[in-house]
Amino acid sequence: MSGVQSIERAFSLLRALAVGPAGVTELAERAELPKSTVARLLAALETEGAVEQLETGGEYRLGSALADLAGAAGPGYNLVTAARPHLVELTSLTGETSGLSVLDNGSVYYLDHVEAEEEVMVRSWTGEHVPLHLVPSGLALLSGLPDTCLDRYLTQRLEKTTPHSVTAPAAIKARISEIGRQGYLWFHQEFDESINSVASPVVTTDGSVVAAVHVHGPAFRFPGTNNEAEIGKLIGETAQRLTGQLQ
Repeated sequence: MSGVQSIERAFSLLRALAVGPAGVTELAERAELPKSTVARLLAALETEGAVEQLETGGEYRLGSALADLAGAAGPGYNLVTAARPHLVELTSLTGETSGLSVLDNGSVYYLDHVEAEEEVMVRSWTGEHVPLHLVPSGLALLSGLPDTCLDRYLTQRLEKTTPHSVTAPAAIKARISEIGRQGYLWFHQEFDESINSVASPVVTTDGSVVAAVHVHGPAFRFPGTNNEAEIGKLIGETAQRLTGQLQ
């Protein structure tokens, strides 16, 4: 295998892992590579910290070294580097997966996730786009838009992915106002019937919303018997700390 071919195949694996953690067999299918090649490349990438194995013989995921390298790649990745410690702490405190997202081409783009160590987990959405109105991160990001831009988004046909999806413009505006009052917003089974989530905007001193921080988990478990207001406040405080770091 030539050096150039090895690099190309390594990047194919990294892109495949951006979809979410996977074992050698699944990664071979995603990247359309032989299992022996995937195993050899994963070993090399793991040595460099580009990937990490969740447990011996288990699935692989993107490694922390990528966040360090990404810091020089652009504003979004600088944000990932700054946010990662806050997400790690948030996941530790809530026991659920936390994440960071930005506005990209009229949708939510998930920059990063820190996954919880639970037997039942929601898969990682890192590297994927989701409609703004279907997740609390999306409404957190919409809260920073001028009224004209918000109205333009709300006048288009808004899809529903579950019976709980809210698509009425007036209702969406009311929920955005709720973010302004309390600093966070909960969604219950609105994007996926198996997921509940809560998010808070990362707001700069000039009032611009540069990102959103969220936590999501299985609907049967999250928030469970925990106080939603307390969890929401925790998300909001995390977003504020990140804001302070970015100033």
